[in-house]
Amino acid sequence: MAAVLLANVLYSTGFVLEKRALAGLPPLSAGRPGRAVRLLTGSPLWVGGASALALGFAAQLAVYRVLPIAAAQGLFVSGLVLLLVLSSAVLGERLTARERRGVAVVGLALLMVAASLHTGSEPIGRTASVGTLLALCAPALVLGLLLYGAAELRGRRQHRPPPTGVAYGVAIGLLYGVSSLAIKGVSGRLAQAPDLVGAVPALLASPYPYLLLLTGAFGLVLSQTALQRCRASLIVPVCTTVTCVFSVASGTVAFGEPLPEDSVRLVLRLGGTMLALAVMLTLPRHDVGR
Repeated sequence: MAAVLLANVLYSTGFVLEKRALAGLPPLSAGRPGRAVRLLTGSPLWVGGASALALGFAAQLAVYRVLPIAAAQGLFVSGLVLLLVLSSAVLGERLTARERRGVAVVGLALLMVAASLHTGSEPIGRTASVGTLLALCAPALVLGLLLYGAAELRGRRQHRPPPTGVAYGVAIGLLYGVSSLAIKGVSGRLAQAPDLVGAVPALLASPYPYLLLLTGAFGLVLSQTALQRCRASLIVPVCTTVTCVFSVASGTVAFGEPLPEDSVRLVLRLGGTMLALAVMLTLPRHDVGR
């Protein structure tokens, strides 16, 4: 629980610091990644936010060692509350009434997922079949990039209201969902090795570090470009929800962590997942006034 709390604080703080830094930078473009990276790394405030997020990833590793992926994700999303508070207090962002209702329903959906967790210990998967993992991750990566590209094209059209960030959040959420599976795999390898040095050969022979590097590189440029254009108070909850849903659904299959056998808990987990997805489909895609 201490690691979960630390991860949530680091993530929320990191996103808010990055958003503050992005407001003072020239417009970023996903089509010019080298320029975007130079601008980002030249901002001390942004580097501080990115460092907080990196430490949050380290805290995730500790959590995945002792909890199944569904349980861990159910706890990580509780950090959305802190994120919304900080976005309002530090960034001055305000959600529309419709968006507030949507975020509230998402919170309810994620509470349903958390309530489906067993009070005792649940099996913790350490490794995944490479074929299964790639079969789940490859389509998610392709879909995420296609959605991001489509959102960019729509945003460039004249006479259209500015995007709210929902489409960007879904796209980036898929990329970070793959990252979560990679972090889960790295954590499993570390747990099985006698020491850190002994874990290196097994890690390098697995797809996990390469998936992490791939999603990290794409996610860095795409997420910061989207975060500069859209409200953190909307794009981050959408991204987090998609990451949670994808991680729970795909991680349960890839790492062999079974669904609840109890019918009530099964309904809560599946119902919460479907409810969260339904809300993502109904949130407005463009700002049309408040």
